[in-house]
Amino acid sequence: MGIDDADTIFQVVVNEQDQYSIWFADRALPAGWTADGTTGTKQECLQHIDTVWTDMRPRSVRERVSS
Repeated sequence: MGIDDADTIFQVVVNEQDQYSIWFADRALPAGWTADGTTGTKQECLQHIDTVWTDMRPRSVRERVSS
């Protein structure tokens, strides 16, 4: 099982700044990250991230700019 193996299952994770990434589904999440509920192949997870992560700025920057 590797990052580019077609049969590897990933999950989409998000941190406290609303930044997204993928993580191996069978591994414990790293500190500061939570699962968003999406699992699948690397490509499926990356497509989901492309759909939901429309503003790449960290939450703290978005909040500061909107104030």
